[in-house]
Formats: sequence, structure tokens, C-alpha cells
Amino acid sequence: MLEEQRVGEILAAVPERRHWRYRPRRVGMVWRSRTFRVAAVCTVLAVCALAILALVRDQTGTEGFLVGLGLAVLPVPLLMAAFRWLDRVDPAPWRNLLFALAWGAFAAALIAILANSFATRWIATTTADPTNADNLGATVIAPVVEESAKAVAILLVFLFRRREFSGIVDGVVIAGFTASGFAFTENILYLGNAFGEDQQAGASGVASMTAATFFVRAVMSPFAHPLFTILTGTGFGLAAASARNRRFRRIALPLLGLVLAMGMHALWNGSASFFGPLAFYAVYAVFMVPLFGVLTWLVIWARRRELRALAAELPGYAAAGWLTPAEPLALASMRARGLARDAARRHHSFDAGAGWGNPYGPGHSPGHAPGTGAVHGPGHGAVAPVGAPVQALPPVQAVAQAQGGAPRKERRKAQAQAKARGKAAARTVAEYESFAMSLASLRRQARLGTAGPDFAARELELLHHLWQRRDVAAPALAYAAQAAGLLRPYPFPPGPPAPVPYWPAPAPAAFPPPHQAYGGYNPYRLPPR
Repeated sequence: MLEEQRVGEILAAVPERRHWRYRPRRVGMVWRSRTFRVAAVCTVLAVCALAILALVRDQTGTEGFLVGLGLAVLPVPLLMAAFRWLDRVDPAPWRNLLFALAWGAFAAALIAILANSFATRWIATTTADPTNADNLGATVIAPVVEESAKAVAILLVFLFRRREFSGIVDGVVIAGFTASGFAFTENILYLGNAFGEDQQAGASGVASMTAATFFVRAVMSPFAHPLFTILTGTGFGLAAASARNRRFRRIALPLLGLVLAMGMHALWNGSASFFGPLAFYAVYAVFMVPLFGVLTWLVIWARRRELRALAAELPGYAAAGWLTPAEPLALASMRARGLARDAARRHHSFDAGAGWGNPYGPGHSPGHAPGTGAVHGPGHGAVAPVGAPVQALPPVQAVAQAQGGAPRKERRKAQAQAKARGKAAARTVAEYESFAMSLASLRRQARLGTAGPDFAARELELLHHLWQRRDVAAPALAYAAQAAGLLRPYPFPPGPPAPVPYWPAPAPAAFPPPHQAYGGYNPYRLPPR
């Protein structure tokens, strides 16, 4: 009985399975390994890339392939920059965007070329009409195959990167990168074939087929493929923002977006195949341009909605002491967020003699976090009591004076260290903004009933990341809120005199501490609109 009691005590002390630190190896479950999955995805994309490049080179020839590659790559940076700009509020990880770009350029393009070629040959053999087969293939088969192949990338990110896919903007950006990659490979094929026709006909210059193809596909309609696939991405984004118990809506919205993308793609291809260039331009003016405007407005509205979520959800954390009162206002303004990054970069480079002024006003050193009652050293991690000397790097001029004139190499080294420290501070503020956006989005999902069962653990994790970076980010965001005009004096009704501040050190005039009681006005309250 005593032995059984000891065994029971030992077993009772063992933590639950989800808290095990050492787990048994899973035999036969290699696919669950993250390394294996990443290697498998990279291998599949590499094989698809080699296959599609070989197919395109075989159809266009080596010279046509190189010309098409050089011309097709020109609009890609523009498209990537445009979609990345839309995603500034809560930027998606680059690994998701690069996966979407590679899937569209290699896997989706390979599926489309093989399926379209097979379907066109089958229609031509069945109907004995090659011209009609090409038109039917471009109007009926190509939209279904191409949009389905591109939608697979959005589906994979939606399923396996669910935490990073939370709304319309995420769906639009992933769809835009996927379609940009697909259009890149397709443009190589079209431009390479056009160059081959020009070589046979002896045409060159503006009147050539290559110039006309480049103008139509890269100048006039570079957003054509992204516009179609954005409809699918919008459906996935709406599904991601829906409650978990609305299963029909979460399934129907992506399918509806995919059907709309196929229909718009078929209308675009059919106008050129059956009705000639005049119908093509008519569809471009009547359907494509208005649809592009509507989707652009929808994405901008969704981005403003994310900013409003920041302003609505974060004040609760400010009231609890996790954030300063000025941070929700600064985080909800794109201008203030940019000012905060720039100010942190200049501020943390100031004492090393990088040649900039101190953006936080006189009396501030890079180690001092205004309003926190603490002074930080060069690493910005250890906290010293108020009144302790600031352990920051001295200016280059002071080093030169102490050493009787420092060598140029030492000055350059100090300036390089200053710039590196400034870049690190700006990166810290950017990470702080990203984690704050994720926290606001998570809180909004919980309020709407779309958050998962691990809400509490995710919330604590995000608060931990914010707390690690607050010493650098909080003063920069508070300064940015003042510089952007978000904090203005607003008179209080008459009341008792203000109490004496509880910290011994006087507050700098350019940046008042957030918890000080002000006599006559509140700097953290916006004026009425």
C-alpha cells in the first residue's frame, strides 16, 4: 500500500501532456515536422520553376525567353510595392508573400499551361476547328484553371497561417502577390512569342508586336490578373473575419469570390477573342476601371477599419497600465507611426555624434525614457533608479578632445555604431507597432466571437512582446503623437489644485510624463470635432 501511495504521488506530480518539456518521438509522422514541410514546399516550387522555365524557353526560344524575361520583370516591383503599401498597418510576414509570389509564378503557371494546352488540343480534336478551340480555351477553360490554381496559394495561407490571415487586407495582399507572380510568367511567354514574330517579320521599334504586347500587358493592364484574383482574396478575407460558428458563410464567401474572379476573367478574355480590340477596350473602360476603383476603395476602407480598431481596443490596455495614454492615438495614425520610427532612429543616434539633433527636445538623452521614471543604459534593457548617471556613449567630439584628436577611423567607427543603434531602435518601434496591431486585432476578434480558445495565451504573449520593447517605443510614440497634433491642451472644469508630482526628478518641458496631474488642462485628450 505504501508503494502504491508513492507511485500515485509521483504520477500526480507529472504535468499535463500539453506542458511536457520532453516528448516521445513520433514514428512515421515525419510530415508533422516543420523542417520537413518547409523543405517539401521549397522542393515542389523549385521543380515547378525548372519545369515552367523549360516549357517557356521551348516555346519562345532562348533569345525570345531572355527578351521576355527582361521586359516582364519591369512591372513586378511596382505591383509588389503597391500591395505592400496597402499592408502597412499590419504587414504580413515576407515568407507568406514570397510563397504566394513563387506559387503564382511557378506552380500556378505550370498547372495553367499544361491544363490549357491539353484542353485546347482536346477541343480542337473533337470539333475539328482549331481557331474556335483557341477562343473557347481562352474564354472558358483558362479562367477556370488559372483562377483555381492561383486560389490554392490563398487557401494554403488561410489554412496554415491562420493567425496571420485576419481580414480583407490580408486576403487582397496575398492574392495580389500570387497574381503578380502568375502574370510575370505569362508575360514572359507572350512577350517572347511576340519577339519571335517580330524576328520573322523583320519588325522593330514602336510598331513591333513586342512593343504593342508590352504596352497592353505591362503598361495598360498590369493589374488585370491581380484584379481577378483579388476577388477571391476578398472572399477569403471576409471568411476570416466571420465568426467561427458561421460555417456556411466561411465556405460560401471564398467560393463566391472565386466564381466572380472566373467570370471577370472570362469576360476579359472573351472580349478580345470573340469581339475584337474595340470590345476589349470597351470592357476595359466599362468594367475593369470601375471594378479597380471599387476594390481600391474597399481595401482603403478595410485599412482604415484596422486603424479604428487600434483606437478602439488599445485604450483598455492603456487604462490598465500596459500602454501610455498617448500610444493608442499614435498607433492609430500612419503619419504618427512613421514619425515615431524616424524619431527613434535619430534619438538613439544622437549621443554617438551622428550629426542629428535630439527629436525629443532639450534635456533628453538616448537612455532616458520620458515619463517612465527610469534611465536606461546603452542596451536599453536594464533599469536604473531616477537620478542615476546615464550610461550612454559620449559624443565623438568629447572622445576626440579627451584623446587629443581621435583618428578618422575611430570617428567613422563611432558613427557606424550610432547608425546601427538608430536602425535597431527604429526596427524596435516597427515591431512594437506590429505587435500592437496584432493585439488590437485579437481583441476585436474576441469581442466579435471569432477568436480561438487560445485567446488568453496569445494575449499574454503579445503583451510580453510589447513590454520588452516599451522602453524604446513608448517615448517615440508619445513624441510622435505630439508632433502629429494628436495631443492638444483641453481645459478641465474648475476643480481642486493639482497635487505635487510623486517623482523627484523634474519632467522635461518638451515631453510631459503621462501620469502627472496637470493643473488646468489634459494633454492626452483630443479637442471636440
